Amino acid sequence: MVVAIDGPAGAGKSSVARALARRLGFTYLDSGAMYRAVGLMTLRHGGAASEQAEKLELELGDRVTANGEDVTEAIRTPEVSEAASRVATNQRVRAALVAKQRELLSNGDWVAEGRDIGTVVAPDAALKVFLTATREERARRRAEELGTDVDTVLRDQALRDAQDESREHSPLQVAPGAVELDTTGLTVDEVVDRIATLVGESR
Repeated sequence: MVVAIDGPAGAGKSSVARALARRLGFTYLDSGAMYRAVGLMTLRHGGAASEQAEKLELELGDRVTANGEDVTEAIRTPEVSEAASRVATNQRVRAALVAKQRELLSNGDWVAEGRDIGTVVAPDAALKVFLTATREERARRRAEELGTDVDTVLRDQALRDAQDESREHSPLQVAPGAVELDTTGLTVDEVVDRIATLVGESR
């Protein structure tokens, strides 16, 4: 069974998906970590981002390992976030990573999160959820996570949203049949409870 969770930056996808996978005993797939890893490798080694994507060897779990190196913290820096946004607009990068994601999801039970899981990677997922939250709530969460000020995050977030929604390939949008869930004012546990109920109804 695949549970697809999509949504914009700061909507709570990673926290919710990780906790939901733990609750259900499913494997967690953080597709964003894959783009971040490609961004990191491109920053470090240069060359075409598509080449970095095609040769990326990734292990996902509580820690993220790329090409044999633990990059869990390295991929969360603002510089890598920016690089990830850039490489995510590259069609060859997306094609390479989508192929890797589909291969992973073809076996077993997964909670997969990203921005195009329900629309592109796993359109036949048993359950598709699109998480949202107000701009202010999303920025507050991200600022808390990064240890920076909300105004800076709001500016960066507006740019990121525009890139995600307007890119030519796999733009951020609600997948057909997806359940939209506004997480504003909800705790991670409350969101997980709601999605777990939906999973039970989908089985």
